[in-house]
Amino acid sequence: MTTKMRPIRTTIALDEARALVDAAIRPIERTERVTLADAPGRVLAEDLVATADVPPFARAAMDGYAVRAADTTGATREQPRVLKRIGTVFTGEVSTLTVGGGQCLEIATGAPMPDGADAVVIVEETDGEASGSVQVYSPVNPGQNIGPRGADIRQGQQVLTSGTVLTPSRLGAVAALGHASVIVFAQPRVAILSTGNELREPGETLGPGQIYDINRFTMAAAAAAHGGIPVPHRTASDTLEDLSRAVDDCLQDDALVFSGGSSVGERDLILDVLSERGELIFHGIAVKPGKPTAFGRIAGKPFFGMPGYPTSCLSNTYMLLVPAVRKMARLPPQAIKSVTLPLGTRVSSAPGRHQIYTVKIVNGQAMPAFKSSGDITSMSQADGYIEISASTNVVEAGTVVEVKLF
Repeated sequence: MTTKMRPIRTTIALDEARALVDAAIRPIERTERVTLADAPGRVLAEDLVATADVPPFARAAMDGYAVRAADTTGATREQPRVLKRIGTVFTGEVSTLTVGGGQCLEIATGAPMPDGADAVVIVEETDGEASGSVQVYSPVNPGQNIGPRGADIRQGQQVLTSGTVLTPSRLGAVAALGHASVIVFAQPRVAILSTGNELREPGETLGPGQIYDINRFTMAAAAAAHGGIPVPHRTASDTLEDLSRAVDDCLQDDALVFSGGSSVGERDLILDVLSERGELIFHGIAVKPGKPTAFGRIAGKPFFGMPGYPTSCLSNTYMLLVPAVRKMARLPPQAIKSVTLPLGTRVSSAPGRHQIYTVKIVNGQAMPAFKSSGDITSMSQADGYIEISASTNVVEAGTVVEVKLF
C-alpha cells in the first residue's frame, strides 16, 4: 500500500501556542465539600467569616502565676513581693477561684485566665515554697503575658476568601474557626490516552515492533502534580473508529489529552477526528522537541494532541498542558525555579525553531542531557532545561545560560 504523508506545512511560535491555549481554557466552576484532611492544596470556593472570637477566652501566654499586677509593684530579687498561692489551673480547665489581693494562682500556658487576675508572672521570676507562699522577683503590668480573647481572630472577621489556595497555614486558620470541612472548587478531570498499534502495557511481553506505553504515565503524573485528576483510558488503535470511540469515552472528563497520532503519517488520524468532531485551533509549533502538537476543542472541551515521542510529549506537557491544568484548577501560574550557569559545551540548535534543550548540572556547568525526541532519558536524566530562541543557531561553550529546573 502506498503511504500518503501529510506534512506540517505551517507552524506557530511557542508563545503564540501558549496564548491560544490560555485563551481557550476556562476555570472549573463545579464545587464540592471536602474534609480538612482532604483539603491541602485545594482552592477554596467560599468566603470564611469567623462566627466567634479566636481564642474564645483570655489565656496565659506563659507558665507562671496569675496575679493582680498591682500586687507586684516594686518587686525585686532583693525585695520580692510575697503572694499566697490559692490553687492551680491547667490547660483545658476553667478555675472556679477568684484571685484576690495578695493572692496568685499557678497557671499553665494556654489555660484560661481566672477571675480577678490581670497579668501573669513567668515562673522564672518566682520561687514557690511548700507553705504555699510565692516570691515574685519582677513586677508585671496589666495584660502582661496574657493572650487576650479574640487576639487572633475577631468575630465577624473575614478570614479567607473564595479562590484562596489552602496551604498548611491557611488550613490551620480554617481549623481555628471550627470547620470540619470546606467547600472547594472541583479538580479538573483530565482524560489521558495514548494511541498506536505498537503500544503495550508495562509488564506485558513485547512482540516484534512493539514498545511500552510511556506517555500515559508521564502525562498523568504531570497533571496530578498540578491540581488535576488524571483519568487514564485504554490505548486506542490507529483507526478512525477506535479513535472516535475513545473521544466519546473521554468526553465525560474536562480535558482530553491524546499522545501519538498528530504527526505526518497516513495513519496519524487524531487531526481527522479533531477536525470532524470539533475545532482545530493549531497544528504544529516551531519548537524542538514537540513540533507535531495539535490543540483544539471537542464539545467545548480542550483537546491536546501531543507527539508520540516521549521527550516531545513530556516537554510540551510542561509547556502547554501544565499551565492549562493549573488554570482549570484555579491554581496560580507555576513558579519555576532557575539557576544561571555556564554552558559546558557548544550546542547547535535547529534554525527557525525555539528549542527546549535539556541539561544536567555537572561541576557547576550545564551539560547536555538531550539525546533525541524518542528517548525518555533525555528528560529523566536531566536537572532542567534551557531555552534557545528560534533566531539562535549556536550557543558557545562558556555562555551563561538560565537553567529552568524540573
